Amino acid sequence: MPAVVAAQRAAAALALLASPAALAHGRLTTSSGDRIADAVVLALIAAAAILHAIGARRLARRTSDPRPVHGAAAFYGGLALLALALFGPLDAWAERSFTVHMIQHEVLMLAVAPLLVTGRPLAHWTWALPVAARRRIRAFQRAWRGPGVWQALTGLTGACALQSLALWAWHLPAWFRAALEHPGLHVLQHATFLAAALCFWWSVLRPGPARRRAPASIASLFVTTLTTGALGALLTFAGTPWYAEPGVVPLFGLTPLEDQQLGGLLMWIPGGTVYTVIALVLGLRALRAGPPAPTPMPAGGPRAAGARP
Repeated sequence: MPAVVAAQRAAAALALLASPAALAHGRLTTSSGDRIADAVVLALIAAAAILHAIGARRLARRTSDPRPVHGAAAFYGGLALLALALFGPLDAWAERSFTVHMIQHEVLMLAVAPLLVTGRPLAHWTWALPVAARRRIRAFQRAWRGPGVWQALTGLTGACALQSLALWAWHLPAWFRAALEHPGLHVLQHATFLAAALCFWWSVLRPGPARRRAPASIASLFVTTLTTGALGALLTFAGTPWYAEPGVVPLFGLTPLEDQQLGGLLMWIPGGTVYTVIALVLGLRALRAGPPAPTPMPAGGPRAAGARP
């Protein structure tokens, strides 16, 4: 399929990001710790792209369902945004601007994560593996179908709580400043935001009957809008800067307090708008789906339904 070929080419392009030339941008040249951390992240992005392309190709050979192909396009779009957010100009500017740092986090949590989830990565990665490995994974999945850590993290309640906890914890001033000063903590901060957002969007966008899943998903989106909006409001109306670093002058001619307030406003309004729009889309889908189809009645009527053969 042409779309699958295009997805494979996108995977190859993303794999080239791991070349030494791609690593030669501003922040990566400052210390060996930065270079190692970024090289690991780039290698993971490239591996995720290549494995997804292999799995998409194998799925395309076995089914005429267009969803795997469309999912591949969403997945590579998410990986491209991830690479741009972590290794483009946003990353260099974020070191001097809380506002840009906030934009970077919003891109990870509100754009990258839902696109990656839409790409059905777990299914594609599984199909990229040898048959024996796929069988072991299926056996492992069967063993974990009951209540457990995976269900807790990807359930609506657990995923919503996890994302809110990660967001509030990493915006504690001491933790936020520590992440800016130490490359390892900075990578951990981004990884935590992305992992929590992946769990959240996995729970919200999980396939299933629209009428049955929509109410709980909308409720989760509403709660997330409140928790992120509350943090954004605190940042916006704060009277003193929480994250100012000595000797660092914010970009765009802003004072440290103005920089923080603008970043909080971006979290509060645009971020809340995204969750609200997704909730409206889920609600419309549920309304269009209509009530579940009634069970067909046997030809003999109600008595025939309970009659013994």
